[in-house]
Amino acid sequence: MSCSPFDLRDYFFGELPEQDRRQVDLHTKGCAACREELNILRSTQALLLSVPDEDIPQRIGFVSDRVYGPSWMRRWWRAFWGSAPRLGFASAAMLSVAIIVAALHRPPPVTPVTVDVAQLQADFSRQMNQAVRMAVAESDARHERRTAELLAAATRRFDLERKADMAAVSQSFAIMEKFARRDYRAAMFPEASR
Repeated sequence: MSCSPFDLRDYFFGELPEQDRRQVDLHTKGCAACREELNILRSTQALLLSVPDEDIPQRIGFVSDRVYGPSWMRRWWRAFWGSAPRLGFASAAMLSVAIIVAALHRPPPVTPVTVDVAQLQADFSRQMNQAVRMAVAESDARHERRTAELLAAATRRFDLERKADMAAVSQSFAIMEKFARRDYRAAMFPEASR
């Protein structure tokens, strides 16, 4: 937006009469905002002139063109999966192949496994006892560490309390000593306390 009484775009494109043009020239020499707007118009024109001209397309592509149609593979795939008889035939063929493969590749017969129950129970009892011993040892070690930590914390706390009590006793003793000296002086020198 300019403060000039005329439109700066008309001035820039040379559409103002000569007298109005001179008036705008005088105004832009003293007004920084209008000079800035003219500079913006010049840089915009320079940018627009630097863009190369391009030819207008002669034909516009339509969705009905063959370029936009699906490929032959996609058309075949849709036709195959869209037909119920073809799907039925494909399912039957796959089932037949699966039956033949299963018949030809039959796994060897499985021999029955004999299980020694007494041995399993003994192994289980041994492993269970070992696991219980390890868990008890870990628990005892954890409790011993915790007890040592609590004992150290309690010792520190009791030391701090003892020091605080000793300081309080020393302070109380100093106060009592001060009162005792005052009372002693008052008893020994009654005339000085008056």
